[in-house]
Formats: sequence, C-alpha cells, structure tokens
Amino acid sequence: MRTILASLFVVAATVLLVSGGTQAGEKGDKGGKEVTLKGTVTCAKCDLGKESTCMTVVVAKNKEGKETVYYFDPTSSKKYHAKVCTEAHEGTVTGTVSKDGEKAIIMVKKVDLK
Repeated sequence: MRTILASLFVVAATVLLVSGGTQAGEKGDKGGKEVTLKGTVTCAKCDLGKESTCMTVVVAKNKEGKETVYYFDPTSSKKYHAKVCTEAHEGTVTGTVSKDGEKAIIMVKKVDLK
C-alpha cells in the first residue's frame, strides 16, 4: 500500500512540474524575470469596469507614462481581493510577468499596500 501511494505521489509531482513549465512557456514568459510594479492595486470589475467578474489588478505606468493593467494570478487575486475591491490602494507588487492573450499577468510573490 505504501509503495502504491509513494508511486502515485511521484507521478503527481512530475505531472505538476511538467505542466507548470509548459504553461509558463505557452504564456510567453521570457526567462521569468522578477519585476516590481508601482501603482494602484484595485478591482478590474468594480473600479475599472473592465471585467464582468471581480479580479485583482495593479495599474502601473511605464516610462512613457502609459498605463498598463497587470492581472494577478488566480491564487493571488483571491488572496488580496477583499482589501482592494471596494477601495483602491497605492502599492507595489513584485512578481513575474507573462502574457495570456492580450492580458498581462503577474505571478505575485509580494504585495505592499499603503
């Protein structure tokens, strides 16, 4: 019984590792460079009116002054959403940025809200 459970665990871990690497490559992750974005952390639905469901985003300006909306990854979106849904907060978000179609996605490692 222990051997079977151990084998299943190894197979599951391998599948997760392989699929995780594939998703990052498919979404256009270029080397996994960590970035820190400064801007407004808010809700894409309630504050920005961009989505039909609540999603946590950070709106950051680039060097030219153009605003870009970075969507939090699903786990981080749920974790931080209650704080920003009804009231936007200035802050910094550190993580790895990738593209999913037209959307910029940030795999959040750290959030500091003011």
